[in-house]
Amino acid sequence: MNYTPDEVMEYVQEEDVKFIRMAFCDVYGRQRNAAIMPGELPRAFESGIAFDASAVPGFRMGERSDLFLKPDAATLKELPWRPQHGRVAHMFCDIVHPDGQPFEADARRLLRSAVAAAAEKGYSFRFGTEMEFYLFKLDEQGNPTKEPFDMAGYMDVAPDDKGENVRRDICLTLERMGILPESSHHESGPGQNEIDFRYAEAVTAADNAVIFRSVVKTIAAQNGLYADFSARPLPDKDGNGMHINLSASRNGEDLSPLLLVPGLLDRIRDMTLFLNPARDSYARLGRDKAPLYISWAEENRSQLLRIPAAAGQYRRVELRSPDSAANPYLVFALLIHAALDGLEQGLALPEPARLDLLSADQEALKGFRRLPVSLEEAAKAARSSDFIRSHMPEMILNAFDPAKR
Repeated sequence: MNYTPDEVMEYVQEEDVKFIRMAFCDVYGRQRNAAIMPGELPRAFESGIAFDASAVPGFRMGERSDLFLKPDAATLKELPWRPQHGRVAHMFCDIVHPDGQPFEADARRLLRSAVAAAAEKGYSFRFGTEMEFYLFKLDEQGNPTKEPFDMAGYMDVAPDDKGENVRRDICLTLERMGILPESSHHESGPGQNEIDFRYAEAVTAADNAVIFRSVVKTIAAQNGLYADFSARPLPDKDGNGMHINLSASRNGEDLSPLLLVPGLLDRIRDMTLFLNPARDSYARLGRDKAPLYISWAEENRSQLLRIPAAAGQYRRVELRSPDSAANPYLVFALLIHAALDGLEQGLALPEPARLDLLSADQEALKGFRRLPVSLEEAAKAARSSDFIRSHMPEMILNAFDPAKR
């Protein structure tokens, strides 16, 4: 339900909400928040709640470090794991300067701008994520270990799959928050799990991805476990991917997913820094079904882009390179701009790659461009890209550049 500010204040009073989490993300996609009491809501909606931006990773503000959080009433959700008496609610916030001007490194605002740019041309984009994570045991002091919760494999069942009940609790919690998971299963790595989401419009899908990571970590902790979304938690096992399913329509008519492929392939190297933002991201690419070469095909899971077997409204492009730890707002914004460029310029669809790239020999791979193989190479590609510079503020580029962090 999309609430208005007045409806939020009415809901808070009627439902005995005592704390409101004012949530936002730093540039790396990690959720942060400040909790306020109900009496502060009118001020929050009118002028915002101040915070020290200099303490937030990536928000380099110099001498003037005050920023303000202004809640987006439409995103109100109750946190179902908190007490039912004295409830806790959650809203995502816009980040603004003291004069009310938008903060340039607010990733959620950048995604809204991308959505608006597409809408001006009649396009609408939808996203669905498939996010992988590991469940690790805690030591006697409650600190995370690298000991997996189980030793099960791909789509195993209980009792080998010990994460089944944890995934169920995650999915039921998300459902109570109005977020609809589509499916869940054990993944290939020991203690590795995956939960997939039904598609949604871009900002909602990114909000859901951020909430999802928070819910997973919360439910894992309640079960005495630690949830790890990093790119490669175990050096000799599968990494954590965030496969992204993307579809589009124009003036209400669904587009063929093939039309999105040229723009995505054309810009993928430029944006890899934001899709794969950590040093261990590049230990994942090219291994265990994670793509390294820039290619596409139908159904073939060794490709960077594939068109899964589906019909009607479920036809989409699946991008297989991003990590589960990537900032979904930045990723979705760049994917929209890239797909839009390809559509507007009428870029030609390359020939599909009809081979298994993960097992192909070097001779067969010579004709393919590849993704960056290190964080430094990805940063160099982003820095030299007019496409990235036209859509990413300098503050965000600096935050992701390993030479400037």
